[in-house]
Amino acid sequence: MDKVEKVAEALKKVAVGGDKKPKKEKKGAPAGDAADAGPLELNPPASFLQERIELFDRLFKEQEEELAKRPHDDILITMPDGSIKPGKSYETTPADIAKGISNSLYKRTVVARIDGDQLWDLERPLEKSCKLELLDFNHEQGKFVFWHSSAHILGEACERRFGCSLCIGPPVDNGFYYEMALPGGAAVTSSDWTPLENIVSKIVKEKQPFQRLEMSKEDLLKMFAYNPYKQHIIKDKIEDGTRTTVYRNGPLIDLCRGPHVPDTSRIEAFAILKNSSSYFLGDANNDSLQRIYGVSFPDKKQMAAHKKFLEEAAKRDHRVIGKQQELFYFEECSPGSAMWLPHGMRINNALMEYIKEEYWKRGYDEVMTPNMFNTSLWEQSGHLAHYKEDMFILDVDKEQFGLKPMNCPAHAMMFRHRDRSHKELPLRFADFGVLHRNEASGALSGLTRVRRFQQDDAHIFCREDQVKTEVADLFDFMRGFYGMLGLEFKLKLSTRPEKYMGEIETWDRAEDRLREALDEFAASNEGVTWELNAGDGAFYGPKIDIAVLDCLNRSWQCATIQLDFQQPINFSLEYQTSEVVYGHADQAKPESAKAAPAPAPAPAAATEEAPEAGEKKDGKKKPLLVKKPVTPGCARPVMIHRAMAGSIERFTAILCEHFAGKWPLWLSPRQVIVIPVGMGFLDYAKEVAAILKKQHIHVDVDSSGNTLQKKIRSGQLAQYNFIFVVGDDEKKNRMVNIRYRDDTSTQARDVPVPLDEAVEKLCKLKAERGIYNPFPPAAKEEAKA
Repeated sequence: MDKVEKVAEALKKVAVGGDKKPKKEKKGAPAGDAADAGPLELNPPASFLQERIELFDRLFKEQEEELAKRPHDDILITMPDGSIKPGKSYETTPADIAKGISNSLYKRTVVARIDGDQLWDLERPLEKSCKLELLDFNHEQGKFVFWHSSAHILGEACERRFGCSLCIGPPVDNGFYYEMALPGGAAVTSSDWTPLENIVSKIVKEKQPFQRLEMSKEDLLKMFAYNPYKQHIIKDKIEDGTRTTVYRNGPLIDLCRGPHVPDTSRIEAFAILKNSSSYFLGDANNDSLQRIYGVSFPDKKQMAAHKKFLEEAAKRDHRVIGKQQELFYFEECSPGSAMWLPHGMRINNALMEYIKEEYWKRGYDEVMTPNMFNTSLWEQSGHLAHYKEDMFILDVDKEQFGLKPMNCPAHAMMFRHRDRSHKELPLRFADFGVLHRNEASGALSGLTRVRRFQQDDAHIFCREDQVKTEVADLFDFMRGFYGMLGLEFKLKLSTRPEKYMGEIETWDRAEDRLREALDEFAASNEGVTWELNAGDGAFYGPKIDIAVLDCLNRSWQCATIQLDFQQPINFSLEYQTSEVVYGHADQAKPESAKAAPAPAPAPAAATEEAPEAGEKKDGKKKPLLVKKPVTPGCARPVMIHRAMAGSIERFTAILCEHFAGKWPLWLSPRQVIVIPVGMGFLDYAKEVAAILKKQHIHVDVDSSGNTLQKKIRSGQLAQYNFIFVVGDDEKKNRMVNIRYRDDTSTQARDVPVPLDEAVEKLCKLKAERGIYNPFPPAAKEEAKA
């Protein structure tokens, strides 16, 4: 079979197969793998349930008595519109405020947010004067709380049916899941889905309240003595002498930070989507667990809409399209590493070409760095302490080396390899080098989660006073790139995490720079806003996370802009500012009125002298570099980490699903197919193809013996952007008859276009990276005239 037909047939199965209705099951036929045999729930229930409840009830009563003794002082509650509501500390709840406004508001509200960053249970009394927001399901944080509560309901259903040991049950981007170990190592099957959903329905009707209880580590270990997974989490995550929270709904009591919806009746629509196996904590060396995925909504209409969305998303699945269009595939001998086929590389190269053109315009210099470095480099950068579990570590010549998971330490070394002047700044290094990250095998998913990938990665070294200008240019780059592809975007400022490197003053200064840049970008672009994502920055600095929204309004994390004051300290990076030195040895006079003041001195820990080469300090291997204070007359640069597409693999997957395999011409791996109406015109078809190929147009010729209509249909299913049909008139007059995939008015054209004109317009369309029809219907009338 001709290769064009193979692709067309494969796509036909996807396009047509999706419209076929599944055969109706006979009445009484069991659903899933087998009949829903056996009792719906364990009878008697698992013994640990009652033991757990007795301890909870005793401690909860003590907590209520202690809270009742606290002073009920007057407090003021400020609403988003500026209005102020009076209340009492340890008495007034967000639910009281919502009901005071309207009952419908209370019923819509999922969770409260206090002072802009702390989520709060609706029924939990407020403790002091505060700013209060009431978040519904449509708010991202509201949705996550709703799905987290739904995970607890699923956990209760699983305990009631299986008597299992629950592990973790978090919300995720499109629902939630719960992991568990069933007695005897049993497995969950699809025949369990309906019984579990039936138990959930009972739980929802029971309107079980979510109750919050603070417990000591010692009491937690007693409560979950039966569950080795909870025991491990408690011992590993909770410090001795501290307290944390559990939440109860019905017989379920779960270790949880919360918050949750007021009661289980809020979950009106619930569905189990799939089940799979997983490893405890994602480590293949740990126990194998069962994982059940679900989704829920406040009403059945939203559930119905979501199921339609899932059907459309399934049609656009990049793994399916990638297979049918022969773009990429994976081999078992190299999990998580894509095998890019010729047509996939055409897309890959087109993206790279665009990015490289932008680099040329914006003053980037492309570099290349090694794939493997001695672990001393990662120790120097701090990545080994924060990222080792996600790295591939190799033993080479009795020393440890790591495959690079990112380019930043190598670029820092490249900056450092010779003296730098302020006249060179900003210095922009771009690198498409291969990266490797040790993702868990169970997390691998097509091109969206891989182990081997490339990024449009770059690092900008600049003065602190240049940061705002550089970030503004990155916003301009991003807006043009995403706008060309029809992608909308959302911006978040991620600030200092709990585990961070450096001084708080440095972090505050870096966060302020990014806030200023975000505010200016939002002010100059109508409709652009940004959100605060507190505590989610990188360990070395704050960042702006950019998520794109595809045509199904799904959010994908892509671009990032990270401001880093720490790596320049770790690698003792500096540039010459002026020849006149004054003040402290580690400060330099500003080089001009426009220059920034020298940054604050590095922290003592960062400027400590390392041992000489060959020495070991405290029995440890010597560091790669000697850290040192800033040289007189020099200053530290600021390092900006940035990517527009992010992972090229992931971005290709996003575009594949965004366009549903209908690539715009400049990205398309199948741009033109030339179809002769008969074998007598095959020579002219090949000549046309040769002319197009000289212009770097991806072109094929259908030389099969199929009928003309079947050839055209095959070309359409294979998603060629343009079909050129040639026959006797076209050959004599050097014309082509053109059909454009994305314009139905051209699907039955019978007026030829001069070949030279067709080639010129296609080249222009490709060069402009446009998404329009260069052969509009009006051209038909002009040709007749």
